Amino acid sequence: MNCKKCGGSLEQNFKFCPFCGSQVVLESVYVPTSENVQSKVQPTNVPNMVCVRSGSFNMGDNEFNRKISLLSFALSETPITQRQFEYVMGKNPSKLVGSDNPVESVNWCEAIIFCNTLSMMQNLVPCYTIGNMTNFTAIDASSPLWKRVNCNFVGNGYRLPTEAEWEYAARGGLNHDTFQYAGSNNIAQVAWYGENSGVSSHPVGTKAPNSLGLYDMCGNVSEWCWDYMGELSIQPQTNPHGPQIGTMHVKRGGGWLDDAEQCSVYFRSGSAPTGKSSVLGFRVARSLIENVM
Repeated sequence: MNCKKCGGSLEQNFKFCPFCGSQVVLESVYVPTSENVQSKVQPTNVPNMVCVRSGSFNMGDNEFNRKISLLSFALSETPITQRQFEYVMGKNPSKLVGSDNPVESVNWCEAIIFCNTLSMMQNLVPCYTIGNMTNFTAIDASSPLWKRVNCNFVGNGYRLPTEAEWEYAARGGLNHDTFQYAGSNNIAQVAWYGENSGVSSHPVGTKAPNSLGLYDMCGNVSEWCWDYMGELSIQPQTNPHGPQIGTMHVKRGGGWLDDAEQCSVYFRSGSAPTGKSSVLGFRVARSLIENVM
């Protein structure tokens, strides 16, 4: 436990801080600033990927037994940072500027463009196509062409995770973590959210990871997924990709402005694909051939 005013380390029975003399409010949480927290990940221009082994899990808030089975995939260690987005796209759209903070103010269409651009930079086959096109930079986000985007889920390029992949990874994959948040039942250990963020995003990797070594799955910024928003099926499914049509895309994980429930591993919300917010970013996935990694 730390003093909210000065950050001094306190024993649980302290009523006054021995360092600054302020009265201790036992329910409070000290909020570090970006100057006195250190990221546990190395800054990189391209995302580090973490292997998530194939398996099954119960998706959702346990109201129903939604049995989901998934093939192996890789997920970026952190949300895409502003450093990484600028390296790939040559610009930084973020409002809360910081090279190693999550990129934000990016709509779903721009996240798709980033995935294809990064794939081509690394000589991988882009996952996303509209007809024969893989370069969508000239297509306005309001264009109806975006309704025709197809994803090749067996390709080797980068893509957005499906909603099921996101939740499986947040829950620790084969580790089957039972935590309410990705890595802990204590949200302050793993997430920057409405009560500890200081009304801002923070450098990625400054909170504890989950059991797979994934950082910021909950809090900091919520994250775009591939799927259209719709009701979760109560029937067992294998590699679900969401509804075929819709007007909203799923976002997961909650962000620096959200409350604790919105940052849980099961909370779902949606946004129009043109939507942008300083509390909304994304991370990337890649499909893996079984038993290769």
